Amino acid sequence: MTTTVKAPAADERLLHRSLARRLMGRPELGSVVGAVAVFLFFAITAEPFLRVSSLSTVLYASSTIGIMAVPVALLMIGGEFDLSAGVMVISSALISSMFSYQMTANTWVGVGVSLLVTLAFGALNGVLLTRTKLPSFIITLGTFFMLTGLNLGFTKLIDGTVSTKSIADMEGFDSARTVFASHLTLGSADIQITIVWWLALVAVATWILLRTRVGNWIFAVGGNADAARAVGVPVTKTKIGLYMGVAFAAWISGQHLLFSYDAIQSGDGVGNEFLYIIAAAVGGCLMTGGFGSAIGAAVGAFIFGMTSKGIVYAQWNPDWYKFFLGAMLLLATLLNAWVRKRAEDKS
Repeated sequence: MTTTVKAPAADERLLHRSLARRLMGRPELGSVVGAVAVFLFFAITAEPFLRVSSLSTVLYASSTIGIMAVPVALLMIGGEFDLSAGVMVISSALISSMFSYQMTANTWVGVGVSLLVTLAFGALNGVLLTRTKLPSFIITLGTFFMLTGLNLGFTKLIDGTVSTKSIADMEGFDSARTVFASHLTLGSADIQITIVWWLALVAVATWILLRTRVGNWIFAVGGNADAARAVGVPVTKTKIGLYMGVAFAAWISGQHLLFSYDAIQSGDGVGNEFLYIIAAAVGGCLMTGGFGSAIGAAVGAFIFGMTSKGIVYAQWNPDWYKFFLGAMLLLATLLNAWVRKRAEDKS
């Protein structure tokens, strides 16, 4: 009598996944499709859009959003929000400007002080969140109003107006401008340094998410913080670190504004936090955390850069831009949820 030996089932982890299935599992899929569609749309409807000078302007507009959208995306993957990010950019610039001017110090001293104070703002958000257990919406809404008041109050108290004094003639200004607000001309293209900062942040954030233990912690914390804590993930340190990452990007953006214009309006920045959150959401970050990518956030920022400038090149009423933001947020959220469900069904 012969017996038939049944072959062991193949380990699911070793099964080859098709390219289509792998793409369906990528969080930035929807944003890439959207970016292609927006690019083709404005390429057809706005004749100046495809000029090299126009595309460099689009990249600059994208980078100013993208520098902040990348760390905000990591924070959202970790399951949290930061509504103070927009005004924190202005706070960083104000601290650098007023410290340098009032202390008649080298502008690099003000830049360094600004970095330390801005990181402290980020750490404060993280500590308040982890200690009080309140939702990040409440915590950062509170710090949003606090920073808004401090920006206006201190600027009026020290400078007597709502704007800072010019520091363009101070020692170290030119070298700081080279780092934070310079540009390189290649033919008819004007490449701003912010584009380099933006791409560098995307590369570092992607490496952290996909190649380091910290990236695993971020996804775990955003997926289920209690379960992550139970298996040894340092939830508190991870969340504080994510908020400090947002603060670091706010410092970069703030110094760019300062050394681009040599003076800062203390009331600026309000509302920009929504641009960063929407860019991250359009890029594939779920509002509930645990899913997303830095590359997707960069693509989301690129979509907004194309739209903001494409509307101008098409000579449309710019008021439609805000409508586009809201519509893109809703469509992206629905698309991301669908992509996530399809990926889970096929995994």
